Amino acid sequence: MTKVKTKNKLSPKKRKNILIITPYIPQLSQSGGQRHSFYTVKYLSRNNNITIICFSRSEEGLEELKKYCKKVILVKRGKTWDLRKILRAGFSLYPFLLINYINKELKNAIQNEIDTGIYDLIHCDCLYPMPNIPKTNIPIILVDVTIEYAIYQHYVETIKGWKKLISPLLWIDVLKLKYWETKYWKNTNTVIMFSPTDKEFVEKITGRKDIKVFEDGVDPEYFNFPQKTEKSNYPSILFGTSNMKWMQNRESVEMILEKYWPDIKKRYPTAKFYIIGRNAPEFFSKYATKDIIVAEADSEGQAHDPQYYYELSWLLLAPMGSGGGTRNKFLEGMTFGLPVITNPEGGMGNIKIKNYTHSIVCPNKDIIKNVFHLFDDKDYRLKMGKNARKLIKDNYAFDSSVDKLNDIYEQIYQNN
Repeated sequence: MTKVKTKNKLSPKKRKNILIITPYIPQLSQSGGQRHSFYTVKYLSRNNNITIICFSRSEEGLEELKKYCKKVILVKRGKTWDLRKILRAGFSLYPFLLINYINKELKNAIQNEIDTGIYDLIHCDCLYPMPNIPKTNIPIILVDVTIEYAIYQHYVETIKGWKKLISPLLWIDVLKLKYWETKYWKNTNTVIMFSPTDKEFVEKITGRKDIKVFEDGVDPEYFNFPQKTEKSNYPSILFGTSNMKWMQNRESVEMILEKYWPDIKKRYPTAKFYIIGRNAPEFFSKYATKDIIVAEADSEGQAHDPQYYYELSWLLLAPMGSGGGTRNKFLEGMTFGLPVITNPEGGMGNIKIKNYTHSIVCPNKDIIKNVFHLFDDKDYRLKMGKNARKLIKDNYAFDSSVDKLNDIYEQIYQNN
């Protein structure tokens, strides 16, 4: 894929025809990236004509998405763990992660839209679908939620037990992923990251100076939601609401359970820990007790939605093992007045906080004392939550974030 210049420039006032490609169906009933993508589509559609191609196993969320799109195309995705895919990853230049998203029907759907439609821009939501996009004169923007190879590299560096026996094979896959991710960073019209740190990293590795930052946010409608529940009358910690298939989230939960929860429970016998999010029971039901609550909160038909847990809990605790990406759970938790504690690896994504005023970013060794401080000092806890909510309300509404994304689109039109 090469950078090319288009012939026609458009007036900034004209609605643009945008082809969005996603490796899932953007929807509100999911956490993390899928919810972010839904809001991107929702607010982009105010000033643009959206066609979206989704690569998904199910059709959940499709009808809601159609409200904001001129055209919605669904390409069905197969199983992740398939012997042919494993063998293909072993004997090709592509890593297993990308092999899962290389699909003939998806390639054909993209090619058909490029051939038959009139598009001003291709917006690819995350790295995964990129190998399916053909060479084209249409400007391509890669909206990269995180640095994928760095996450998998961290995983390989920290694996234990019998998995160490296969670490050489995993390292090969990491190197292949790094090759392709770097290639796409270098050869799309621009790349949009979700934090200044990630932006600087990509600029350094590619030599580019035009990497952009998407200032992620929350739906402004959140600020008008009526309160659903009171705070618990016992000390309560939330991890979530998150997609637990994402290894960073699972690592964070394990870290809390191993390093912090025993001391918290010893000092506060009535404390409860809520592990909430997509697929949480699949990975953490073995830890469930009367004091460790494991549940989904972002699926249709569940007893409680994310707002319930944000309002119920005293604080959101999420130290991470590796950095990068956006922090949807932080944005949403802070919107509902929930103090957040994380470490430098977790960071705050694009959220520009004053430390110990809006949230807390501290070394791992200081996390437990900050948990204790927030538990013991109700006024401090409530004030931090109030400060956090005001920060998000004043600076991180999603409609404003998408307005800035539209500005990035305009820059691309002017430069091509």
